[in-house]
Amino acid sequence: MVSRQVHLDLDALSAAGFVSPNAPRSQIADQYRVIKRPLIANAMGKGAVAVTNGNLIMVTSAVAGEGKSFNALNLAMSIATELNNTVMLVDADVARPSILRMLGLPASRGLLDLLVDDQADLSQVMLKTNIDKLTLLPSGTPHPRATELLASDAMTRLIGDIARRYSDRVIIFDSPPLLLTTESRVLATHMGQIVIVVHAEKTLRNDVQQALATIESCPVKMMVLNQAKAGAGEGYGYGGYGQGYGYGYGS
Repeated sequence: MVSRQVHLDLDALSAAGFVSPNAPRSQIADQYRVIKRPLIANAMGKGAVAVTNGNLIMVTSAVAGEGKSFNALNLAMSIATELNNTVMLVDADVARPSILRMLGLPASRGLLDLLVDDQADLSQVMLKTNIDKLTLLPSGTPHPRATELLASDAMTRLIGDIARRYSDRVIIFDSPPLLLTTESRVLATHMGQIVIVVHAEKTLRNDVQQALATIESCPVKMMVLNQAKAGAGEGYGYGGYGQGYGYGYGS
């Protein structure tokens, strides 16, 4: 079955501070070029060490309001500008989905529909966009046990199916915050790389430490400092969103 095509207003996205393939070079685009480079290298097996499921990347935060969905979308948009990589963005924050809203798209079937209906096929709910190398998997039809479904056997099977079917594609999961649901921690166990978004001068150090402790099993963890003030450490100011970054392999 052919996936449905949707049209993204790239000019509106660019004006809202998102990376856009047809926009002139910008500071925020440069920031995501730096952030994505090691992630892509690990995803394609070209990193310093081999990373199992390196193409499965989870973007999360310790608590809500850190800007993780903004970063997940920008990271996906940035990777979609690559000549040799394609990317799928999965809205796995099923309790508070925001990817379609940020893109100006209406609600659509997606992840939750796949988890509750074993007859549904991924190609039926995936959305192809007018960015050739970007596809979307929406959070799907609201469900009263949405977050619990993330920790279900059906989710494990789906992730395995995605990893096998799209082994040459970078898959980005916009996940619920780590300290709000245990389900996000279960989701993390399937990932090869995790990006934790930290809100500059807002996120408590203890929250970050607790969040890191919940994902000790993931081989690669990256920290992105969101809304860093210009000139502060490695942060850059741009439209309210500056990025600093740290990167490392787990034990």
